[in-house]
Amino acid sequence: MARDGTVLRIGNGSGFYGDRFTAMREMLTGGPIDVLTGDYLAELTMLILARDRLKDPSLGYARTFLRQMEECLGLARERDVKIVVNAGGLNPARLAGELRELARRLGVEAAVAHVEGDDLLPRRAELGLPDGLLAANAYLGAFGVATCLTEGADVVVTGRVTDAALVVGPGIARFGWAPDDLDALAGAVVAGHVLECGAQATGGNYAFFREHDVTRPGFPIAELHADGSSVITKHPGTGGAVTVGTVTAQLLYETGGPHYLGPDVTARLDTVRLTEEGPDRIRIDGVRGEAPPPTLKVGLNRLGGHHNEVVFVLTGLDIEAKSALVQRQFAGALPPEARPAELRWTLARTDHPDASTEEAASALLRLAVRDADPAKVGREVGRAAVELGLAGYPGFHLTAPPGPGTPYGVFTAASVDAEAVEHTAVLPDGRRIAVPPVPTTGQPRAAVRRPPEPLPAEPLPAEPLPAGPTRRAPLGLVAGARSGDKGGDANLGVWARTDDGWRWLAHALTVERLRELLPETADLPVTRHLLPNLRAVNFTLTGLLGEGVAARHRFDPQAKALGEWLRSRHLDIPERLLAPEPLPDTTERPL
Repeated sequence: MARDGTVLRIGNGSGFYGDRFTAMREMLTGGPIDVLTGDYLAELTMLILARDRLKDPSLGYARTFLRQMEECLGLARERDVKIVVNAGGLNPARLAGELRELARRLGVEAAVAHVEGDDLLPRRAELGLPDGLLAANAYLGAFGVATCLTEGADVVVTGRVTDAALVVGPGIARFGWAPDDLDALAGAVVAGHVLECGAQATGGNYAFFREHDVTRPGFPIAELHADGSSVITKHPGTGGAVTVGTVTAQLLYETGGPHYLGPDVTARLDTVRLTEEGPDRIRIDGVRGEAPPPTLKVGLNRLGGHHNEVVFVLTGLDIEAKSALVQRQFAGALPPEARPAELRWTLARTDHPDASTEEAASALLRLAVRDADPAKVGREVGRAAVELGLAGYPGFHLTAPPGPGTPYGVFTAASVDAEAVEHTAVLPDGRRIAVPPVPTTGQPRAAVRRPPEPLPAEPLPAEPLPAGPTRRAPLGLVAGARSGDKGGDANLGVWARTDDGWRWLAHALTVERLRELLPETADLPVTRHLLPNLRAVNFTLTGLLGEGVAARHRFDPQAKALGEWLRSRHLDIPERLLAPEPLPDTTERPL
């Protein structure tokens, strides 16, 4: 990729393994782009790929990407669009080989490179990682991707790199950024974070979805500039919307405080400026960068045990009493020696009084069990539940017959010295180029060309609104939210839509108030960060998700809807922030 000062148009065609299959073709045909990226990896995905690799050592990569390329590789080469994806998963070399064979079979000239070195499982003992792992992968940076592109690759597949590296790498290759071009790198990281989850930046999963047609949102594009600034947009005529709100929501997703750590740079999220440049065009600039930490994050996946669940349907009257009866009977039906290590009951009051359908009159009582021994979550649990059928509460039935139980995985994070990781770019001609770690905070600051100006560690809240009348109303009338998972922790970002709303939110939504609104968090460590430029409060809820998504610790194991639950909670909101109360709805409805 030539070094010049032109805009680099980088699109995204996948936000996860299983995303819209046709998105790659839509992005290639919908308008001009220079690079098409795809994010196929997540914590749960790495576990899925690890289990694939156990069954067949030749697997471990995202197979849907290979099928997408069967119909899109020729199209990409015709339009001179570079492809950069992390679909290599645990086996990027094998995927690169499959792509070369595909290109040969299709008669398409395509130079395929890959990045490796993230897989630390063979070096587990040397690096002091724990036993019993299925996968251990370091989060590599963008310079390996950049090396592949600079050396002429048309397609670059990686294993576990940071999601933003898929965007930062092409930026380095096009604009020639060095490791000490901190602000440019940080700006590209922010653009990459906005793009990484695909349609989440264009109206998908958006709190105020009713304001736009999100029936089929398009996928996002970042117009990246040489200084690291960007404009987030989408192809003309595609669905959804790109607004300050949609971009803010994605910036808060799975982030924490103002220091967004990465292997190439630490991006200061408290310096991000968002400006509406036109319809579906949001400019991101002002981002400051600092040197990265001297260590790399390592994602560790292991088998945690076995899991099973049984869902009892409770209908009509006496729901609480019926729930109590099931739990007493089940405890007596399960011999002590067969009792699982963990047994959790959750009653979801989905029932409505005087309901017009049986389903609307019913609540769900969920029993979840976990144990290292598969026998303790399988047959005995199912037998104890089924035997209550004619001796239990009136209306006894289950949503499905009990199954045998399934294994679950556990994700945890560790760190290793960046210099201990063998980050390598494997070029289309087979040459291997070692990618050195960048200067870090563990080295003298003189190693960095221009250190950024110091910024306050934690910005002070805005001045509170003057006292005035309030109304009890849902938080979501004046604030948006986006939430997600990071291992066993949950991230919950909340933003105000106006300056006055921010002045209220920064003072009203404290850690103590959050614990009141979300009782699940009452006994958990909760950290709050303020991001005034985004009018946002970002929370980290430590331990809410137990051992992570694969362990299915709670009803919403990835905390995807945690933000929407918070938005539905009522609190006293200043009337000046609320629209006038609607007139009563007098429309007659059939009984």
